[in-house]
Amino acid sequence: MTSDGVNHSRRKFLLGATSVVGGAGVVGAAIPFVSSWQPSAKAKAAGAPVKVNISKLEVGGRLVVEWRGKPVYIVRRDAAALATIDTFSEGILKDPASESAAQPDYVAGSARTLTGKEEFLVLVGLCTHLGCAPMYRPDVGAVDLGGDAWLGGFFCPCHGSKFDLSGRVYAGVPAPTNLEIPPHVYESDDVLIIGIDSEVA
Repeated sequence: MTSDGVNHSRRKFLLGATSVVGGAGVVGAAIPFVSSWQPSAKAKAAGAPVKVNISKLEVGGRLVVEWRGKPVYIVRRDAAALATIDTFSEGILKDPASESAAQPDYVAGSARTLTGKEEFLVLVGLCTHLGCAPMYRPDVGAVDLGGDAWLGGFFCPCHGSKFDLSGRVYAGVPAPTNLEIPPHVYESDDVLIIGIDSEVA
């Protein structure tokens, strides 16, 4: 203690201790703050490719899986369904050749799928009008969808948009474009991977 009654060594100790505790508090607050800038495990997983076993998907059936927070429909079409998609006369579909559709370059033809895998249709199950989920309606001749004119496909109950069994949009409905085809590749005859381009794999 000095002559003026101040204990300088105690003051230095308290100042040092306070600085250490304060510094630890700043570091403790900074770590979660900086960590919050990193994407969460859920966010990382949301963009990851999705593997789907399609071996038990029956002809005429549909599977729904989630990829990047969106529903993806996988439909297995029979020979009759594939034959009907080529029978649409001019003017029934807005974009029969899918020239303005969101789809990978390696997806071609009226089947809108990979060559050799025509029976399987893989598409994002969101209407291109306002994002509702279209219903899968493979029932040919459904009275509520046009009777004999309905050859099967997808119907959006929100605003009445119709799509054929390749996800191509009918003319005269609110949806502006065909349903989106996501990037995909076949790992084997039974395993489909959504989120990886066939040309890259």
